[in-house]
Amino acid sequence: MATEIERKFLVSGNGWRGGEGTRFSQGYLTADPDRTVRVRLAGEKAWLTLKGRSVGISRSEFEYEIPIADAAELLKLCLPTVIDKTRYCVDHAGHTWEIDVFHGENDGLIVAEVELESEDVQPPIPEWIGKEVSDDPRYFNSHLSRHPYRKWD
Repeated sequence: MATEIERKFLVSGNGWRGGEGTRFSQGYLTADPDRTVRVRLAGEKAWLTLKGRSVGISRSEFEYEIPIADAAELLKLCLPTVIDKTRYCVDHAGHTWEIDVFHGENDGLIVAEVELESEDVQPPIPEWIGKEVSDDPRYFNSHLSRHPYRKWD
């Protein structure tokens, strides 16, 4: 079984900025807490991803590359709202941090994620990282698609 182990943080500085990002369109065919089915279109590639319920910072994840035309059609079937974001990858102390700058209904939100080999790995935290939100489901993309950041109180 494939397992995703990641920590998620808010971004509090600009030290990560620089380089080219990739624009993502990402939608959910289902957003049940026990399982999500995501369609992602990024640049010239597309994927269908199935994820299980999070247990701590781990969950099962299965990802399959699909034709771009299929992804475009599947995005039309997704629950509102399709996520629009630009992803930047930054290497820091042997780990790759993915910084997502959200647009549209989630404009103003910037989140950084780092994938880990095991739950006990403690990556060095860059100076531009803020509060950890790994355990806050409001910051899951599947939640943001149904409850956009701009509509939070």
